[in-house]
Amino acid sequence: MRKRLEALAEKAAALEPNAYEQKQLLNKSTDYTGRFLDSIYEQKAYTRFDDSVNSILEDPIDEEPCNPDQLIYDIENRVVPPGLNPASGAHFAYIPGGGLFTSALGDYITAITNRYAGVYYSSPGAVALETRLINWMAELIGFGEEAGGYLSSGGSIANLTAVVTAREDAGLKAADYPRAVVYLSEQAHHCVDRGLAIAGMQECIKRYIPLDSHSRMLSEEVEQAIQKDKENGLIPWMVVASGGTTDTGAIDPLEEIGEIAARHKVWYHIDAAYGGFFLLTDEGKEKLKGIARADSVVLDPHKGLFLPYGSGALVVKNLEKLAGAHRYEANYMQDTKIQSGVYSPADISPELSKHFRGLRLWMPLKLHGVKAFRSALEEKLLLARYAWQKLDEMPEIEVGHEPELSVFTFRWAPANKETDLDILNEELHKRMTDKGTVFLSTTRINDEFRFRFVVLSVRSHLEQIDLFLEELSKHIRAIKNSAEI
Repeated sequence: MRKRLEALAEKAAALEPNAYEQKQLLNKSTDYTGRFLDSIYEQKAYTRFDDSVNSILEDPIDEEPCNPDQLIYDIENRVVPPGLNPASGAHFAYIPGGGLFTSALGDYITAITNRYAGVYYSSPGAVALETRLINWMAELIGFGEEAGGYLSSGGSIANLTAVVTAREDAGLKAADYPRAVVYLSEQAHHCVDRGLAIAGMQECIKRYIPLDSHSRMLSEEVEQAIQKDKENGLIPWMVVASGGTTDTGAIDPLEEIGEIAARHKVWYHIDAAYGGFFLLTDEGKEKLKGIARADSVVLDPHKGLFLPYGSGALVVKNLEKLAGAHRYEANYMQDTKIQSGVYSPADISPELSKHFRGLRLWMPLKLHGVKAFRSALEEKLLLARYAWQKLDEMPEIEVGHEPELSVFTFRWAPANKETDLDILNEELHKRMTDKGTVFLSTTRINDEFRFRFVVLSVRSHLEQIDLFLEELSKHIRAIKNSAEI
């Protein structure tokens, strides 16, 4: 047996490259990433693709090692280019994810050191660091010392965790679900609906609150709906407001809704995954006034702090309620029960095998300072307003309301009354996407096909906005020249 073990160890040693091999692989990887970053401002924001990309599905997973040069070539030429390029400053679609270099360094160190950040006992430094980051976010929101939370993989899992916490705080049982009411708007992110379903609450009543002309919930309608439901023997248990909707960037009247939720003792949740970190700016603080009234808030550092995807956060006003909703017991975890004064992420979230996400946020904040992030966010607010004003000056462009943060909608609307504007704008979008110099997503507002324009890439600057405006005008002229508009 010893000889067999020694032979296996010798073969398995290939999994541990020596110092020279490590340096060679690292150099090849950084050569590629260097080329990527050096050319980022010239790269397309979107690259059309066909079924040939699926050739990756046929790539063999061989018994023998491959050539590392071929591997890097495949990553650079086959894996990365097709589809969206969220690292581009000309990516104005969905909500961009920035991908800071210093954040990538944090991920590299995290992967090499491989700290298990699920429980304090296993990695007290990692858990303490993530707790510090959450406490910083709680201070930013305006929560007190009883607040806490955890770093999630994104807004969807964070919103799900908030739903579960609200459900448990209300003491709801399965028999109560058909009478339990959640209040939200049609502009709420779809992950809230999804979270309700995953939490087993498909039977709960979803009360969609009417919106004003700027796509914001009407607070008086929230009050009336809760009062009426109480009178009818229903159980109002949760209000979901938005701190910047995905479709239009609208901010619900957070202060007024907070007062209503508190008066009726209803859990108040704010999804600020997109807009929350604008709290770092004076303008954002004013527009998000009332966010401190929430019982729970979701923020996404991979949006407002320009981190790589996979960075979300849930912050709750009372950490004990989050812990109460996620308690568990397992004999094999008995060694982890130490009195640290710090909650382990595994005690307050659905995750047990917890990746150490904190370093990807902590390193950029420490290395660049908060001031740099504040300046970048202020820039995005002004860039969105600049783009909106320029579009508003174009005679055939119909813009939505002025951006509250950095999202707004628009469409091409020439004077010809017989033109189908949906078809026309679909063609415009197709042409822009085919070229891929800039990329925008689309949506439907009041059943109209519209472009969504969002500025939140760390690499979006005045040059990229001007490029977008130039490309838009160029494609409009091309369509006009090819058809009678």
